[in-house]
Amino acid sequence: MNRNNLSFWMTAAGTVCWVFCFWWMRRLSLKQNALLDQLRDQGQRIEKLSKIEHDLIKEVHPQVNEIKEGMDEMMAAVKENSKNPPAVPGKKRPWFARRDAN
Repeated sequence: MNRNNLSFWMTAAGTVCWVFCFWWMRRLSLKQNALLDQLRDQGQRIEKLSKIEHDLIKEVHPQVNEIKEGMDEMMAAVKENSKNPPAVPGKKRPWFARRDAN
């Protein structure tokens, strides 16, 4: 082989490699863009759901405070009643009377 012939084949091989690399990089770029589009869509869906959740929490928040205040009142009433137990009736029930007779 002479030098011109070798040079031609090296140039042709380089061109084929360049075309292959260009095709490969283009393929990777398209896949990357598709993935980025999916991530962008997912981010928008998450943002929308987060906004809805935030609005629901804002709606429920005042009710939670009201429930907590009601629970505090109930706890205070239960504590007060436990200090002053209700009066026990003086009359025994008949099934206890039999036991006491033995």
